[in-house]
Amino acid sequence: MKNIAVILLAIFSISCQGSPKGHERNANKIADKANKKVGNAKTETAIFAGGCFWCTEAFFTDLKGVEKVVSGYIGGIKANPTYREVCTGATGHAEAIKITFDPDEVAYEDLLEIFFATHDPTQLNRQGADVGTQYRSEIFYTSEAQKAAAENFIKLLTDQNIYAKPIVTNISKASVFYPAEDYHQDYYAQNPYQPYCMAVISPKLDKLKKNYKSKLKSE
Repeated sequence: MKNIAVILLAIFSISCQGSPKGHERNANKIADKANKKVGNAKTETAIFAGGCFWCTEAFFTDLKGVEKVVSGYIGGIKANPTYREVCTGATGHAEAIKITFDPDEVAYEDLLEIFFATHDPTQLNRQGADVGTQYRSEIFYTSEAQKAAAENFIKLLTDQNIYAKPIVTNISKASVFYPAEDYHQDYYAQNPYQPYCMAVISPKLDKLKKNYKSKLKSE
């Protein structure tokens, strides 16, 4: 993990509201060999919350090694919450995505890298204009190895002063993940010309495709 500290300095932030120091550095210098894979299973699960799940889902769908991305809710007190209920903030859930990935093709650290590069982890309970605990930044680990990797990753970001403000991303053990309603799944792909998608997701997705070109399935 030590070598990743140098690599992280090259990250180009795709966040709308905040960007790491040195964001002009070339993200294409990120070296795949510096990442260590977590676990030996053929497929693993990663769960991230980083604002509106329409955004986060779109960022991970086309990554090499990612087999499936599901939008949903996690970390709350009510079983089977609806979108309307989660939006009130009363259920305690976060909008999140559940990623099924092949660790032989993409390392968990690679997913962490994309996660931190595509949202602002220094904003508490919000991402841009989306405000509320349901939009918090949180990593829900599914193994002790993932927990350690997330803790180490945040430590590296902090030690290298990648962000001007403290990282507020929570690290929590994964609880029950409830898939969101059908119309939320593959939302960006189904609604690319929806105003929110055009104004918020498309510009960030364009930067992702440019700066992480080698990590995409189409390349």
